[in-house]
Amino acid sequence: MAEPYTDCSPYIFRSMSALWPGRFTDWPSVSALNNCRSDKAFSFVDNAVLEQDGRYYEEFIYATAQIPTRSENWHDLFGAMAWCLFPQTKKLLNRLHIAEINLHGQKQRSKLRNKLTLFDECGVILCVEPAAQHHLDWLRAHQWQHSFVQQRAEWWQQLKPVIFGHAIYEMATAPFIGLTAKALFVKVPVGFSQWPLTAAYSFLDRELHEQIANGAVLLDNQQLTPLPVLGVPGWHDDNNNPGFYDNTDYFRPRRQR
Repeated sequence: MAEPYTDCSPYIFRSMSALWPGRFTDWPSVSALNNCRSDKAFSFVDNAVLEQDGRYYEEFIYATAQIPTRSENWHDLFGAMAWCLFPQTKKLLNRLHIAEINLHGQKQRSKLRNKLTLFDECGVILCVEPAAQHHLDWLRAHQWQHSFVQQRAEWWQQLKPVIFGHAIYEMATAPFIGLTAKALFVKVPVGFSQWPLTAAYSFLDRELHEQIANGAVLLDNQQLTPLPVLGVPGWHDDNNNPGFYDNTDYFRPRRQR
C-alpha cells in the first residue's frame, strides 16, 4: 500500500491514526472498517452491493444504512473514516440530501445540496476558542499573514483545525500548492485544543449535527470560506518559513467588490 503522505506533515492524518493505529500498512477490509465504528446504526459494504442494487448512492444509504465502499480506494477509505469519526453528522447530511432530492429531483441540484457536497468533500472545521476569535475575521478577509505568521503561536493552542472532508485527506496524500479547503468555523470551550481526540470528535459531531439541523449554517456566506490547507501551521514543512506565504497565487487576497 502506498505511503499516505509524503511532503505533508503527519498531523493531517492524526485523526486517522486515532482509529487505525500507526501508518497504514495494508488496505483494510470492509469487515475491518466495520470494527472501527462506535455507532452500529450503519455499516460498510462492498461497492458491488450498490452496483447490483442500482439505486442512487445517497438513496441507497438512506434506505439501507449501508455505506458502499470500493476496495483499495483512497477516497472511499477516507470517506469510511469520516463516517466513523462523525456518524451523527454524516447521517444528517444523508437525510438532508434525500429531503432535497424529494423536493427537486436527482438532476436539479439545489443550493443546499451543493453546500452539503462541498462540506462533505472539502470541509475543514476550525475550532475557535474564545481568545482566538480574531482569527475568524482575518481568515474570512484572507489576511493570511495576520493569522498564519504574526499570530502563528495561537494555532493548536487556541485554534484547532479538524478535517471533515474526505477529499481533503485524499488530496493530501499527494499535496500540491493550490490545495484549498472550505472552512467551517465552530466556537469551542476554553481548553478544547488540548482535549483528547475521542472527546473532541464526539463534541464536534454533536455540535455540527445541532448547528446544521437547527439552522442554515451551511448557507451562511460567512461559512465555507477558502482555507489554503498547506498554510495551516504544522501541515506542511515549508510553511515554517514566513516567505512561504508570499505566494499570492496561493494565498490570494480577497477580491474587492
